Amino acid sequence: MAIGIVLVSLATNGQPDVNPLDYITGAISDSAVHVHAERRYTEVGSTPDEENGGIGGETGPLPAKGMTVEECSTTRHPECVMTAPPTEPAAPAPGMPAVTLRDIASFRPAEPSDVMEPNGWAVQGLPANFVANANPEVVSGTLLGQPADVRFTPVGYRWAHSDGGTVASSTPGATWSALGVAEFTATDTSHVYSASGEHTVTLRVSLAAEYRFAGSGWLPIAGTLTIDAAPQRVLVGEVDTVLAVGDCTAYPSSPGC
Repeated sequence: MAIGIVLVSLATNGQPDVNPLDYITGAISDSAVHVHAERRYTEVGSTPDEENGGIGGETGPLPAKGMTVEECSTTRHPECVMTAPPTEPAAPAPGMPAVTLRDIASFRPAEPSDVMEPNGWAVQGLPANFVANANPEVVSGTLLGQPADVRFTPVGYRWAHSDGGTVASSTPGATWSALGVAEFTATDTSHVYSASGEHTVTLRVSLAAEYRFAGSGWLPIAGTLTIDAAPQRVLVGEVDTVLAVGDCTAYPSSPGC
């Protein structure tokens, strides 16, 4: 004759948001009573059936120290880790030397460019908008005597203006149209010239670099490198009176509307 008993315990044994379920089964023979006890854990709010698919029906457990995945899945041991450990950055293969920025000097990323609004001119005392044109790029070549690829990714932007002003940003900026704002609206990458005349602006882009050999994943290179765009000429003028063919309601695309 066989008997089956299920005991539900509210004690958590130090595990937050986890309910233990005690499963006890037994059999009676002519000469002895045989009892087997097993403790399983389920997430608070889940049902006993969900324990077969992992806590809360989500990810299954990783093995506790000294246990296999199968043992951990069967016993729901309290030490079984229910989430995977954080992924660490990939490291170079054993025997492979670490790559530095100096090693990739022969890999040349494309020169960035700078877009200005209005195009090439500005109004004294009003914001001029600047947008960097720089994209992630993969350059192929030879690294440490082996064919390799280097990937450059823009991570920072800096505009140096000849009047002494600088603008730094973690983003390349956006046009007034893309931002959905009117012309001469201040942006995160705009600059106001306080004096008329001819000025220049130079864009500098900071790049993070990664490399890979044939068959390997991307590996990061410590540090960043910078590359400058060609200086851009800006003609700044004064505006006292604006002549228009009509008001901004009738002509919304007119300058200053």
